[in-house]
Amino acid sequence: MGTRQEIGKQLFAGQLNMDYLEHQDQYLFTAPEAKVRLNVVGIGMMGMEHCKVTMLEGRATIHGFYDADPHSRDHHLKALSSAHPGQKFVVYDTLQSACNDPDVDGLIICTPNWTHVDVVREAVKSRKHILLEKPMATTIADAYEITKLAEGYEGVFQIGLQYRFKAIYAEAIHEALERKAIGDIKTISIQEHRVPFLDKVKQWNKFTKYSGGTLVEKCCHYFDLFNLFAQSKPDHVYATGGTAVNFQDFEYAGERSDILDHACVTVVYQNGIRASFNLCMFAPMFYEEIVLCGNEGRLKAYENTDYLPVHRKETHLEVLSGLHRPSRISTPCYPANIQHSGHHGATYYEHKYFIDNIEGNKTNTASVEEGFWSIVVGVAAEESVKTGNVVQIEELLAESGIRV
Repeated sequence: MGTRQEIGKQLFAGQLNMDYLEHQDQYLFTAPEAKVRLNVVGIGMMGMEHCKVTMLEGRATIHGFYDADPHSRDHHLKALSSAHPGQKFVVYDTLQSACNDPDVDGLIICTPNWTHVDVVREAVKSRKHILLEKPMATTIADAYEITKLAEGYEGVFQIGLQYRFKAIYAEAIHEALERKAIGDIKTISIQEHRVPFLDKVKQWNKFTKYSGGTLVEKCCHYFDLFNLFAQSKPDHVYATGGTAVNFQDFEYAGERSDILDHACVTVVYQNGIRASFNLCMFAPMFYEEIVLCGNEGRLKAYENTDYLPVHRKETHLEVLSGLHRPSRISTPCYPANIQHSGHHGATYYEHKYFIDNIEGNKTNTASVEEGFWSIVVGVAAEESVKTGNVVQIEELLAESGIRV
């Protein structure tokens, strides 16, 4: 998208209303022509976030959606129609019709985790571009099946591991992997402290058999970052965790919740890099932090939302390079309307790069293979918590008949 449309549509979105101007009097605020039409499969909270950033980015538009839950379907149709008066959205009765509409170029799959493999089996028949939400699957076997379905796929097949596009991580990637500001990475540490899992339709995210478990459902984002920074395959994983506060007495439809609300995970990579992850899901905030230590320096970055009236920066990044090169301290961020559009702007840029991929421009969006390895680490961590043992990745894969 050109600079003119970026200034008009994105930078001032929601702040200035230029609708009173006739078309011939609009220049900066002329909306770009949407060249890509997308259908959303699964229109819950994340489905709506995908709709929002698609329309904000502007090169694509939402054509329609399918959802098996009538309440979600009707509620979000009303919300979309209200936000975009005059635009008609197609509501599909079946998954097949949503996937195979000839007027549509791509599919955004946001259904509950355990349904992904079934939806992908149908979606790939369409040969349309696909953006599949994380986690790509809940088991290694299902994730591997999806990798096989994606082999030689004609369209874009992108996995929704969008945390790599949060401002703090995008800058960390630039500093550590591209600029080599801390030399060779030796250790990686990430922590997430946050509120409990939010409500979902039929509360599926409170049960491991539907979500894959906390370390798959939520933490695949961080294991993707581990894999990205390590630039290597995981060798073995050890994890401890439990349920200390959240959902201890929670039941739904006669089933008791069994997900973790805290964990500590260690991943050792084939190249010797060691990574550690600390999770707490009963903290009164949203806080993420990454620390990378290299042989020539240290990088630390965080983002924080704690709901207090005290004014302080939401993001921070520091690169301490000692005598090797200049150090720096910064506040990575995006324009406010983008940063607040979902996941600190990460979903917006995930969509920007999805359209770039469709247009043939190379990006660093997560591939299906990268999605697979984020699941492998998550499943290994869940298994280690359950058994108390170190999980060897080669053995874990062999249990599913996989040799890579």
